Formats: sequence, C-alpha cells, structure tokens
Amino acid sequence: MLVRVLCVAVISLFAVATASADVWIRSSPGGEVKQYLALFALIRQSGDRVVIDGPCLSACTLVLSTIPSDRICVTPRAVLGFHAVRAVDSYGRQFPASEATRLVTATYPARIRAWITRHGGLTHKLILLRGRELTALYPSCR
Repeated sequence: MLVRVLCVAVISLFAVATASADVWIRSSPGGEVKQYLALFALIRQSGDRVVIDGPCLSACTLVLSTIPSDRICVTPRAVLGFHAVRAVDSYGRQFPASEATRLVTATYPARIRAWITRHGGLTHKLILLRGRELTALYPSCR
C-alpha cells in the first residue's frame, strides 16, 4: 500500500512539474526581495511562462534574474521599474544599500544591465522600461 501511495505521489508531482501555464503580473509595486525570490524560484521550477501585463516595479523586476528570458513575454501595458536597493531599519527608516544594489544589478541579464547603465544606473529615483525599449528586449505575448 505504501508503494502505491508513493507512486501516486511521484506521478502527481511529475504531472504538476510538466504542466505549464501562464503566470500573469498585472500590477506589482514590489516589496521584500526574499519573498519575490522565493515566489520566482517556484515559478522557475514549474516551467510556467511569465506574462508581464502591467507595472512590475522594484523587487518584482527580479523576475528577469530568476526566470529564463525565453519564458518571459510582455504586453503593451508592461512597465518595469528599477531603483537602488534600500535597507529598512526596525523603525522603518530607509537607507541606501550600495553593496546590495551592486549584487542585485549583477543578477540582471546583460541587456538589462546595459539598459540600466544607459539610463544613469540604479539610484533612489525609479527608472521605467516600457514600450518599444521593452519589446526590443523581451517578446510580445501571443
């Protein structure tokens, strides 16, 4: 009986692992980096395609570092927003985090790093990648 249960569990896991779907990002203001990295790791393992269909700001842009480029597409509403990493202390005060910004920047694909450099690098100011510039880097969704 135990062998049968294990076989059913393995078959179920295989079915989940091979079933692909679309994960839609319609509006994400960002948030805690660890949470986004954990979510994107699960999506990466699932084989799902990511459809960016609205604002994907701040930590949400780590999707570009985590999901293979051939599994990301964008719609005309897609907007990627980048800025430097900010550390937050226990009182909610924000501080620049230069080393973390360098580390995050290094994780982006080369073409995204080049775009960021052409637009002044990551600072406290949000820079937006959208429209033709974005579709030159990622395919439009079909």
